[in-house]
Amino acid sequence: MTAHGEITHQAICSYFIGPKAENISEFKANIKNILTELEQARKRYFPQPPDRKFITPEIKNSEEFQRLTKNFGNAYKAHMSTNLTMVSLLGYFMTMLYNPNNLAIKASPFSTAAEILVGEQLCELLGYNNNKYIEDVPTGWGHITCDGTVANLESIWVARNLKFYPLSLHRAIKEGQLRFAANDFHLQTCSGTSKNFMDLSTWELLNLRPETILDLPKMLHKQYGVSPTFIEQALDKYNIQSTGKDELERYFQIDKPMRYFLTNTRHYSWPKGGGKFLTIAGIGSENMVGVKVDAEARVDLVDLVAKLEQCLREQQAVYAVVAVIGSTEEGAVDRLNEILRIRQRFQKRGLSFLVHADAAWGGYFAAMLPRRLMTVEADFDPLKSVETSEQGFVPDLSLKVETQQDLLALKCADSITIDPHKAGYIPYPAGSLVYRDERMRYLVTWTSPYIGRGSLTNIGIYGVEGSKPGAAAMSTWLSNQCIGLNQEGYGALLSEATFTSTRLSAHWAAMTTKDDSFICVPLNRLPSEVNGGNVEDEKRFIREEILPKSNQEIYDDDATKHTMTLLRALGSDLNINAFALNWRYEDGRLNDDIEEANYLMLRVVKELSISSPNDEPTDKDLYLTSTEFKHEEYGSCAEYFMDRLGIGRSRQNLMVLRNVVMSAFPTDHDLIGDMMKRFRQVVEKAVEECRERNAIKPDIHRFFIQGTNEIYLIYRPRFQEARFRRQLILRARFDDAGLEAYMKAKTGREVLYLNTTDQTCLECLLNEVKTHGKSTFQGQLFDAAGNVRVNINVCVFRVIKNRSLNSRNREAEYPTTYMPFYVYGTGTQCHISHILLKAPNIELGAANVKLTLDADLEDEELARGAVLCLTGVPEAAMQPFAVKNTDDRKDFFFRPGQEFQVKIWRDLKRADESGPDLLPDSLDDFGPELASGTVRLQNEVLVDAKEVNKDPFDKESGEEENEKWRDLFQEIRDQLK
Repeated sequence: MTAHGEITHQAICSYFIGPKAENISEFKANIKNILTELEQARKRYFPQPPDRKFITPEIKNSEEFQRLTKNFGNAYKAHMSTNLTMVSLLGYFMTMLYNPNNLAIKASPFSTAAEILVGEQLCELLGYNNNKYIEDVPTGWGHITCDGTVANLESIWVARNLKFYPLSLHRAIKEGQLRFAANDFHLQTCSGTSKNFMDLSTWELLNLRPETILDLPKMLHKQYGVSPTFIEQALDKYNIQSTGKDELERYFQIDKPMRYFLTNTRHYSWPKGGGKFLTIAGIGSENMVGVKVDAEARVDLVDLVAKLEQCLREQQAVYAVVAVIGSTEEGAVDRLNEILRIRQRFQKRGLSFLVHADAAWGGYFAAMLPRRLMTVEADFDPLKSVETSEQGFVPDLSLKVETQQDLLALKCADSITIDPHKAGYIPYPAGSLVYRDERMRYLVTWTSPYIGRGSLTNIGIYGVEGSKPGAAAMSTWLSNQCIGLNQEGYGALLSEATFTSTRLSAHWAAMTTKDDSFICVPLNRLPSEVNGGNVEDEKRFIREEILPKSNQEIYDDDATKHTMTLLRALGSDLNINAFALNWRYEDGRLNDDIEEANYLMLRVVKELSISSPNDEPTDKDLYLTSTEFKHEEYGSCAEYFMDRLGIGRSRQNLMVLRNVVMSAFPTDHDLIGDMMKRFRQVVEKAVEECRERNAIKPDIHRFFIQGTNEIYLIYRPRFQEARFRRQLILRARFDDAGLEAYMKAKTGREVLYLNTTDQTCLECLLNEVKTHGKSTFQGQLFDAAGNVRVNINVCVFRVIKNRSLNSRNREAEYPTTYMPFYVYGTGTQCHISHILLKAPNIELGAANVKLTLDADLEDEELARGAVLCLTGVPEAAMQPFAVKNTDDRKDFFFRPGQEFQVKIWRDLKRADESGPDLLPDSLDDFGPELASGTVRLQNEVLVDAKEVNKDPFDKESGEEENEKWRDLFQEIRDQLK
């Protein structure tokens, strides 16, 4: 490590209490100072005689007082917190004792001032202008919100109001108090043409540049001397807050809803805003349009341009385009720099929109850039006159070149969400929204964009929130001020965190070889994968030159330039590493089933996270989290990731593991090496479980018995183990003694089952039937309680249905308008069994059902098995079924005596043909019906969701685990009471 690096690390070590509480004495001293000052302040404020006490010694010695103070001691270990800076804790602790509300300045003069200073700090960090005297450059402004969700919602509100402001002004000039401006109020359109404001078309009004819209009051004042108060009054009856969006759209005959674009991988706050806040704003969630992502989960610029081209072609206005600067799932930074260039090109063609940067996660990483690069310029090209190279602006940064460019481009975004309580290491709640032009804040009040910078006002009038804690603002200001939003402060801290993240990414990228029992594939590709180099050579270099070496050895290496260039290219854009695992069979074959790869990762993340009340946090050497790459969100990104894992492209979603690096300490003392050893142990154990789960070998197999004049064996499958993943309906015969015992055992509603006595290979049994026409085995007859009645000899002589239940043979969705069953048997005895199309699922079967149909079913159809659908039972709406005591519920829909409307079709699939696409999505697509009518269930009904979904490696089901969490929570509630 360089001398400068050693100095910065020494400074970083002073920021936190420390992994082993090394700085606790300094923190205690500061807490003592704060409490001493509080004590003195209270005594000064209440100068009563010393013998006058409100809380007397008698009260403090009371049993109730002692009980409460003892019960809230160090034993409370319900959760763990990440590292927070000591100064932020001190600032919060100091301020919360006074409980200021930053809604009104009178109630919070100090913390309101701190919030305004925070806004200025963040403006400077992000490259916005703080000097109102610089001409032709807008002045920035920011404020604290409770979190990034509220900040994003506020940005939606601003985008809507900005888009409609020219329409309100146009109407006020046409028919209101601003008529004097109708003939000679000129401005420039989006494409640069000078026109009279009243001659602008609706399309041109909707596409004025953001800076032009914000200049409108100033232009009116300059040309006509109109005061801001008069403009506000003149617009009062026409602005969107008064009339609502629908009225303005009717008046200006806007028949196409405006669009809001952001990537499919956006933070959950966006669909939350789309579903709730956009509805409140009148925009509608359907108009929040997702843009595809590329292989690294960044915005797909080609898809974005295509969508904007369509809007331009069809004259459909756009509110905003959002660039995510650090996705919370993958740490991906969208190409903000390119999005700004795209906007420039579209503005020249007449389409304008806001650009908002959701940098809730990544905003603080701008501190890693030299401050000279974040100087304010009027030019919208963020890279103009900036020297760069293949290492980026700063060769020794661990950030990718593209990430450096996009962090630099933040200064040209119209608004930015940035959360100090994320990469600022500051306590919750401390989100923030920052505007490039402070006049945008007036769009979320009931005033017009102000002409000049106003005086200090109540900060609570801006934005969504009302009351909010002043402690959050003071905490943020103090941490920013003491550490510094520059390369020597937060920049150095985040540099070490990203370097640690990069070192971990090197492990994920080169951890495994062909000799290992599993493969580890990071989401972010190696440079050789992107550029067509030798991937194995690059992995070998990482294993030999990076993984075994200390930070100091990497810095001192003669090949540092190459090593650092490679390190910079590894991992995510910031400090989150997303990766996936797959396992090999003992013969070296790679598993090709996505469900089994997901299962491996599920086992790993359960071992390396807190997933049960019984888990002990101190036993976890490494913490991982997981996410899911859904097809509708990740598209080709997920498919390509599946290809790299060797599982092929599946309709199922892919599980992905993640590690987030916030600490600067793990690279010391070979902690990463120790963590990787533990990680490998966990994965290898999980691989053994996966191999066992997927072994095709003899086992005990179970059947549900139906019928008396003809015997049918309905196989009891399990999704979780390969040797049980099969839906089977078999015709069978019992020997005379076995048939007699079976008939004797059938009394009333008794449901009877059959087990193979010995471990049997199911595949061998089916092959014997296919080859020789029959297969025999010895079985045990038993009842629902598990009591063995008798041993019988069984002969299987026909396979009615034989379907694989492997994941690739399942449907993507449950049926939405029906529930499907197989119907089979004879003209005198018919039986039904639920068709298992997707997991999880439920076994439903009924023997000797009563069919009342408009046409008789031919014996041939019943012999081969037809498809019966309960037409009034939408399976998709009922899944998933509870696995606990389903068959004991007296109100369960599938029970003796129930009658259903049905339609029956010929099964067009072969007896051994598997899915997917086994059945059509709609009843209308089945083709000609064989019959329709009703089915009534008689006594023998099978209902079981547990067996088919049973996981042999999980000691308890998900519901049982949730029940433990509920019990723990109730215990805590009782203790608190």
